Amino acid sequence: MRKSAAWICALTIAAALAFVARGMKAAGASSVATANIAAMGPSAAQQKKWEPPAVPGQQKILLWEHGAPGALGTAEADVPSLEYFPPWEDNPSRTCVIVAPGGGYEFLASNHEGRQVANWFNALGIAAFVLTYRLGPRYHHPIELGDAQRAIRLVRTRAAEFHVNADRIGMMGFSAGGHLASSAGTHFDAGNASAEDPIERASSRPDFLILAYPVITMKAPYAHEGSLHALLGEHPDPKLQELLSNELQVTAQTPPTFLFTTEDDDTVPVENSVMFYSALRKAGVAAELHVFAHGPHGVGLDLGDPVLGEWPTLLANWMRARGLLTAPGTK
Repeated sequence: MRKSAAWICALTIAAALAFVARGMKAAGASSVATANIAAMGPSAAQQKKWEPPAVPGQQKILLWEHGAPGALGTAEADVPSLEYFPPWEDNPSRTCVIVAPGGGYEFLASNHEGRQVANWFNALGIAAFVLTYRLGPRYHHPIELGDAQRAIRLVRTRAAEFHVNADRIGMMGFSAGGHLASSAGTHFDAGNASAEDPIERASSRPDFLILAYPVITMKAPYAHEGSLHALLGEHPDPKLQELLSNELQVTAQTPPTFLFTTEDDDTVPVENSVMFYSALRKAGVAAELHVFAHGPHGVGLDLGDPVLGEWPTLLANWMRARGLLTAPGTK
């Protein structure tokens, strides 16, 4: 295994140890820490570092407190939400990523394309949210996009609470989640300034995109048929297919984007990523694309592969080069 892959594995182990350490602190060590702070006096207590919730990853945040627009019921599948994964220490970069798992718009791969990825971001010292969005065939466009936009607005509105900057909110998507993320990056608005709900006044534009083996187009010959029909129905409107073929919707305002995919992917053709990257280049948007020769669809982090498993390191390098892993205003 290459050193960089081993480094990522070490981060994962460190993350697990941090979970254990936090549990021990919650069980008894916290009283000692409180006593020490009190002994140091008020000025020291005021300087106490920010601390995330005692149980990371267990904070579920409803996108709409009183029911989501267009909901067809009140079951779990009708209630879109975010699961918050704060870093184990302070977040000096003030960066966060909203992660949209894949699943063909019919289910959510929320473990290997959600929670595991959130923990990896935490190991880099940044906050993460895993998005649970509504799915087809029960729900069709624009419901899914509305859920993603609401998630971005919510995090932006509550940025101070999450200890992040309102202009450092990225969105990541895997497979169909990549289509949702790329839709958020090409179909956004500045918010409704006159809205009664303060969340709706915020912009829905993500500040950067991370797309993993994404579905991009809704048009033949490279569309993923399952995602197409789950999102738009069995007989999709050609105008909607065009509108949601996101390679056709890129502008100079589309956020900077990191993409990776594989030539072996026989589920979502590599052309999806290539077309989006080409459109970004044409629009003058900063973009980075990695096409690996081998690897199946749906690999997640895939840290066990000494070649494909390098993609998280490449992503970390891209984020570092863009200043997303350091405090705002520093080089």
